[in-house]
Amino acid sequence: MRSKTFPNLKKLAQHMRDVLGDKKCYLVFAHNGIGKTRLSSAFKDLGKKTIRETGEITADTLYFNAFTEDLFTWNNDLDGDTDRRLLFNKDSRFFSGLEGFAIETRIRDLLGIYADFKFKIMYEEGYVIFSREVKKGNNTVTEDYIKISRGEENIFIWCFFLAVAQLAIEGIPEYSWVKYIYIDDPISSLDDNNVVAVACHLARLLKNSDIKTVISTHHTLFFNVMYNELRRDESVKRFLGKNNETGKYVTRDTGDTPFFHHVALLQQLKEAADSGKLYTYHFNVLRNILEKTAAFHGFEKFSDCIKRDDLDLDGAIHLRMTNLLSHGAYSIFEPLEMVEDNKRIFREILDGFLEMYKFNEELFGRE
Repeated sequence: MRSKTFPNLKKLAQHMRDVLGDKKCYLVFAHNGIGKTRLSSAFKDLGKKTIRETGEITADTLYFNAFTEDLFTWNNDLDGDTDRRLLFNKDSRFFSGLEGFAIETRIRDLLGIYADFKFKIMYEEGYVIFSREVKKGNNTVTEDYIKISRGEENIFIWCFFLAVAQLAIEGIPEYSWVKYIYIDDPISSLDDNNVVAVACHLARLLKNSDIKTVISTHHTLFFNVMYNELRRDESVKRFLGKNNETGKYVTRDTGDTPFFHHVALLQQLKEAADSGKLYTYHFNVLRNILEKTAAFHGFEKFSDCIKRDDLDLDGAIHLRMTNLLSHGAYSIFEPLEMVEDNKRIFREILDGFLEMYKFNEELFGRE
């Protein structure tokens, strides 16, 4: 099956559950704004059941997404500015039964790969405190109740999640309700080296698991590492897109190798250029492709990937327009259509790029 269309995310989520009946992992690549987080919520909601006799709501999905991070909030001690704590929602099933399973040791083993701060979990009170050893003169002192950075906080929450996932994978009774693990974009705060480390470690963890898993990401490197690490006969790899005119969602098979996202972006830009439905944010997408191409070919500036023509011998006009129109606050959710002159310049840059760099012409409807 090369492609499949779904009217909404709930239908897609149900399809993913059906596919996972005889597969171990469902790997999804999708650009930001497509609906990955909403898809993870739809998948999770399908697993909720209400017990009629007691009114209790059961669940079957342990998930990591933007809502997982919302389980943690800071109390910054605005009055004394000394007793800073990261609070967590004790009522969430995510934190059920943590004491007694050496969860702090599990988190430390993971966290030590990425960060140098220390922490202590106060289970009854429902908060975490952080500390860090710093050099002062010839001595090393410990600073307590520190406020860690946003990136460090994200990494801590990710390691917290992985430690809980380990409990579920090991079959700890308190997490016997977990039938699915859903992970949506865990690597927003990591550099490329740590992205590879996270992907490889996650793949090893999942290979030893009988729990069905869904992973969705917009990060190309993370997707490619996960693709190559997961067993092909036990996993499904799909590229997720959306038809903006119909509002329907389309999944495509990545084939024997990952579906490179720049090709999908170029197809979208070419379709938009040919149809005339060009919006200001398309310049942001085009600039992104130019920058990645320049880096791949060893150029310092993306302008080196803009084709010169008789009217713009040094590329100054096209460079200036690309800079200008890719730096505005142009939202894909509130798109503004380009004026005709800008559409013309966009087509010139895109067509010139496709002439300079050889792609399969069948991808763009040309033979």
